[in-house]
Amino acid sequence: MRMFQVNFGDVFIPQDLEPPRARVLPEFRRLAHGLRSGNITILDAKTFYIPNLHYDGAGPDAYFWVGNGTEPTPLGIKVPNEMGSLDPLRGYQGEDIEIQLPGNLTVYDIDWLAVWCVLYRHNFGHVTIPKDLDVPPALGQTKITTSSSAPNPASETTNCKEMLDERMQVQWSVQGDWLQITISARIREDQYMAFGISGEEGRSTMAGGDIVVAYYDKEKQTFKAVDYYMSATAQCDGKNGVCPDDRIGGRNDVEFISGQRHNGVTTVSYRRPLHTNEPINDKSISVQGETSVIAAIGPLNSRMEANAHAVNDKTNDDIRINFGSKHDAGCASSLFNLPEEDTLHPWPPAMIINENIFSVRIGPTGGKRGYTPLTGHPSWGIAWYINDLLIPEIYVERGKTYTFIIEGGNDPTNPARYHPFYISDSSEGGFGQKSEEQQRQQRLFAGVSYDSEGYPYPTAAGRYCEWTHKTVDRSAEFETFAEYFQTLRLECDPGEPAYLNWTVPMEAPDLIYYQCYTHNNLGWKIHVVDPGYEPKVSLGPRLLANSIGTLILTTLIFLLR
Repeated sequence: MRMFQVNFGDVFIPQDLEPPRARVLPEFRRLAHGLRSGNITILDAKTFYIPNLHYDGAGPDAYFWVGNGTEPTPLGIKVPNEMGSLDPLRGYQGEDIEIQLPGNLTVYDIDWLAVWCVLYRHNFGHVTIPKDLDVPPALGQTKITTSSSAPNPASETTNCKEMLDERMQVQWSVQGDWLQITISARIREDQYMAFGISGEEGRSTMAGGDIVVAYYDKEKQTFKAVDYYMSATAQCDGKNGVCPDDRIGGRNDVEFISGQRHNGVTTVSYRRPLHTNEPINDKSISVQGETSVIAAIGPLNSRMEANAHAVNDKTNDDIRINFGSKHDAGCASSLFNLPEEDTLHPWPPAMIINENIFSVRIGPTGGKRGYTPLTGHPSWGIAWYINDLLIPEIYVERGKTYTFIIEGGNDPTNPARYHPFYISDSSEGGFGQKSEEQQRQQRLFAGVSYDSEGYPYPTAAGRYCEWTHKTVDRSAEFETFAEYFQTLRLECDPGEPAYLNWTVPMEAPDLIYYQCYTHNNLGWKIHVVDPGYEPKVSLGPRLLANSIGTLILTTLIFLLR
């Protein structure tokens, strides 16, 4: 105290004191999708500074991702991007950004920071976090704050939750032993909307989920709400997959109440019991505390059942609802005012006719103009380029020999760059990741052999060559693949390609597929024809490749004969 010159206590600061300071780490490992950066800096216990970040943005479900262990795994946590958003990562072209760990998480709780594809469980690159950190504390950053707008007077007594980037609204109320639900979404008439209980508490998990699929049956002009159980994230085969309960031996416990469609928005109301006597297919709903929920929008198949949805059309984060709440007014009134999505037309299918030598490389899928709209299959960001065309349909003759020069990667320790080539009757591929029973369901034609103990192994894996984006994925900007191809550049690892010489069996079926041995959905069709057959193509222009290693794109119109 200065007035009486009394010391109430003191502390001495040593001369050799080293205060906490920022820690510089190496750059991201460069594994896939052009990911690279400068040296990453940990600014404080929650903040990463990533300079000169490059990433092509073509990963379908990629995020900044942190977790524990020696390598990135699916058991990680999403980190918001530099804008605080948990949307899939966009492309970066040498930008300097800062990202912050969510919630109470700090750098002392994690072992690595990665760019990770959640859907396909692939590591595009990561950096390891050392254990001897001594960085400044994240002052003021561990406080969790929330903000909300004033409640909508029209919904003060309505429980409501927005989902899927505000494209879907879910309203609920408990009525005795029943839960009444109203779901609204801006969808097409050939789409469904799904909502229900997550397969895992505390996570957004589709497998094991108990959901209701609602839609408008245009042919019958009726609305439907159907009880589903998801034993796996696959199309229902009558036993497993995303199946209506009554198709797999259960019961439809959902009671449809009403439906309407107005200004592109479908609304369906239904109710279901809080508890049923089907413990396998149905989950009990608690009115005490929060429950993890899931939602999705997707296309209906020919059976009017839920088909596979796009990556961004499902919940990825843990979303929770207290079904026992009475005044949870969490919805805005903007659902009916959302703009219509831009319609992107897919590029015409490419074809290769009258060629017997094929270059086989990796390249991007072409976004909403490429692989998925052409094949109807989901993609994970890369696909086969044959003679520098995106998944062309190849025509081959029975009895004739063809040569494939393969540059898909030959390092099995790096799954993101290991894509052996093979030919089978499977439109999906991925022979090496299938069970023995699933493998027996594929008929193999080339690229796979068996060792002395009867185990399969790929035979056509050469060095890695990839067509990569010069900047970011610009597929949405171009009406033709030829224009888009000019935005790509070829990058090849040292080494030699693999050569696969294949003589087409005389008994080969008319349609088979070239695929990747280790991953699903990279390839497409091979049309097998008899000698002298001339393909008749009438659906407008097609692209044809006429020389190896060179893109010769010629638009032709074949008239019906």
